[in-house]
Amino acid sequence: MSQVTSPVSAATTDGSHITPQQWKWSALAGMASYLDAGSIVALGAGMALFKKEFGLSDGMVGALAAIGPNAIGCAIGAFLGGWLGDKLGRKRIYQYDLMVYALGILIVALSVNVTMLFLGTFIVGVAVGADVPTSLALVGEFAPAKARGKLLGFTQVAWCLGPVIVLWLALALAPLEMLGIRIVLLHLLVVAIVTWALRQGLAESARWKEAVKFGGKSLGELFQGRNLRALVWTATIYLFWNLAAGTAGIFNPYIFKTLNVGTQAQSVGLSSMWFVITMIVTVTVFMKFSDRSHGMRRGLWGLGAVLQIGAYALFLLMPFTVPVVVANIVLFAVGCALAGEATYKVFSQELFPTMLRGTAQGFTFGVARTVLGFWSFFVPILANSGIKPVAGLLTLFLAISGVVGFFWMPDTSGKSLEQIEAERA
Repeated sequence: MSQVTSPVSAATTDGSHITPQQWKWSALAGMASYLDAGSIVALGAGMALFKKEFGLSDGMVGALAAIGPNAIGCAIGAFLGGWLGDKLGRKRIYQYDLMVYALGILIVALSVNVTMLFLGTFIVGVAVGADVPTSLALVGEFAPAKARGKLLGFTQVAWCLGPVIVLWLALALAPLEMLGIRIVLLHLLVVAIVTWALRQGLAESARWKEAVKFGGKSLGELFQGRNLRALVWTATIYLFWNLAAGTAGIFNPYIFKTLNVGTQAQSVGLSSMWFVITMIVTVTVFMKFSDRSHGMRRGLWGLGAVLQIGAYALFLLMPFTVPVVVANIVLFAVGCALAGEATYKVFSQELFPTMLRGTAQGFTFGVARTVLGFWSFFVPILANSGIKPVAGLLTLFLAISGVVGFFWMPDTSGKSLEQIEAERA
């Protein structure tokens, strides 16, 4: 596949037209989200089986969740990948990290002991963590000003699609138990290799190539003035939202099975509902309206925050039964599409200068996943004592994210990255 001119210049003067090439490049960049969420959910779907196969204690189950793509491994990769993406270019990172990911997935899929399981999971986490901030920076930098939310929302569709395919595969292969989970993991290996091959035709970000001519920025600038304020805001909304989303993503099947809400197959099927609904609402609502105005963004966020808080408050007020679980999933899924990772992705591109963009998102993404890693140690233990302790804390976390996001949301909708940077200066 030959390289072509960056599509930044291809946007029409109104800043809203998206070319076929921009859709294609967004899809390839968005596969980082597919592989990120897909690996998280694959490990989650197999968590109870891994526990049985390798004799893992509750603490070891928490540790496995903590070191992989859901948490600490991903955090390390994000810190390094985001910083290197600003220093060396987006292309150098996203061209090669998927081969490291493929190696990690292969080790997990073929694991015959605890060492292989933990090593492969850690490698997967580091690789996907490095990919996310660089790939999203690429999308943010070539997206038209009035369609940035739409294209970054499109990458969130991939974030939903990965878990849906993984969970449906796990559901179909549930009778095979451990062999079924190994097959699911090998599917991610194939997707990573194919995506790596297709990405070889992607060009470097034109905005990064222009910015690098004027020299890099020091890391210290990220922790000063407007950059520090943006860093604190994006880190807060994502950290507290991700504690809830990460728990649901990797632990829902485990919690449902542990608390006897259906069979393994039924718990996996219930979990897939979240991603399907989030994907539908992202396409029909977030992608359609997120670029319209600042007021529209705040309105979408406020509605989404209320729905998510209500989703986990249900478990505090009602018994933990299948109908209540379904209501939780529907409310949380709709809320995630409107006040979740898609919005965080958009602001992570808009609020930082080009030479700090990857570093900033890598930092906030990494902090959120690190905290989630420590939280993951306690989820299985809390779940064994019932759903209320977990639900109470998740309700609080979502309330913090919702309030901070709504009342301190910056006005950047529909503006070019250069205009936003000039205004914030």
